[in-house]
Amino acid sequence: MSLIKSISGIRGTIGGKVGEGLSPIDVVKFAAAYGKWVSNATAQMTEENAEETTSQNQKIIIGRDARVSGELVSQLVSSTLQAMGFDVLDLGLSTTPTVEMAVPMENANGGIILTASHNPGNWNALKLLNQKGEFISAKEGEEILRIAESDDYEFVKVSDLGSYSTDDTYLQKHIEKILELPLVDKEAIAAKDFKIAVDGVNSSGGIAVPMLLEALGVKQVDKFYCEPTGIFQHNPEPLPENLTHICSTIKSGNYNLGIVVDPDVDRLALICEDGTPFGEEYTLVAISDYVLQHQDEGQTKNTVSNLSSTQALKDITLKAGGEYHAAAVGEVNVVEKMKECNAVIGGEGNGGIIYPELHYGRDALVGIALFLTQLAKFKGSTKMLRAKYPSYHISKNKIELTPEINVDNVLVEISDKYKSYPVNKIDGVKIQFDSEWVHLRKSNTEPIIRIYSESQSEATAEHLAKKIMQDIKEIITQ
Repeated sequence: MSLIKSISGIRGTIGGKVGEGLSPIDVVKFAAAYGKWVSNATAQMTEENAEETTSQNQKIIIGRDARVSGELVSQLVSSTLQAMGFDVLDLGLSTTPTVEMAVPMENANGGIILTASHNPGNWNALKLLNQKGEFISAKEGEEILRIAESDDYEFVKVSDLGSYSTDDTYLQKHIEKILELPLVDKEAIAAKDFKIAVDGVNSSGGIAVPMLLEALGVKQVDKFYCEPTGIFQHNPEPLPENLTHICSTIKSGNYNLGIVVDPDVDRLALICEDGTPFGEEYTLVAISDYVLQHQDEGQTKNTVSNLSSTQALKDITLKAGGEYHAAAVGEVNVVEKMKECNAVIGGEGNGGIIYPELHYGRDALVGIALFLTQLAKFKGSTKMLRAKYPSYHISKNKIELTPEINVDNVLVEISDKYKSYPVNKIDGVKIQFDSEWVHLRKSNTEPIIRIYSESQSEATAEHLAKKIMQDIKEIITQ
């Protein structure tokens, strides 16, 4: 059994002893700690700006993906929050971006999404949002962990218990907000008469994606694994090796596009009409290209992705006359950098699209709408659109070390070894070579260094990773 408590939330496998898996006790404890943090944050806001906050209800939004354990965990969380005096609005089966948008729309104090994202079905998790509907910061996460560890929370009297209500309209509200975006062209999409295959991985995407496509005027939609049973028919992470069924289906059919999302619908993978993956790294690249080409004169054309994402985004950004910025890995870090440099679009190379015009969060639904608009206006197929962009290959590796090895010291020595090249240390060590890069990051939970390398040649990317791994071995044997 596994239980991982981190600054971004708590996740683990269902079952086992307290503290070893995601037990009901652990769920209640962490939900209570989050509730205490929200109360403290709200009290501080009230002191700083009473005019805006005194009338604000103590309200928390919750929603979940379709995991078998989801309803049970949801009941535990909602009951705990009610016992702390919060009114709970439950969106039920929903998506991570939908809950994110609902928080400010409801003028709520925070939100919790019950999803283990791309982890297998025996996992679940609590993802924590602030009053803006954005993921909490590292500092805020540390405070919640402190509260949980010290049991520094208390519950209200029966007369002060919070209320519980449900609202199943927010998926539709989310879609309506997407349709209002100037760069989403419903008429152009409907006119193309696309035939699209959807893999909803037996979760919320099986509901949300077909709803969106219908709203965009797509009439031919073939649905696969769209029943939200929570029993995933394949590994739910939308990587090529897990998408063989939809790829073979598209290859033997007459489709224009395949769409795959993860269980909480914040990652988007696309399949070309010949059954080949568009490439998870290139979801962000293609959509960013469309957004950049439609910025008015004088508008910013800045973009952001994390350090482990393809440099193809930098290439198209510079070509469009914008500035590219790299952020540390993690959605909260990308969002922070996007705000800092006023980026018009950003995200992560795992298919995570962040479009601030809608909200600051990874959102597969807005990604689908923007991509389909782009494809509808492009004179060619999905495969031809993919061929427009610089072709890079990323090699993903890891090296396992023994617990007594100081991983930080290893990264310092690698950085010193390659100090004649541009080195970025905001998140591990990233070394930029002429047209290649390598990024080393340590695991927060085990003695592992993850090594990502990229080149226009797959062989070169592999060679670069092996060279760095050899350097590490030499360092630890000195």
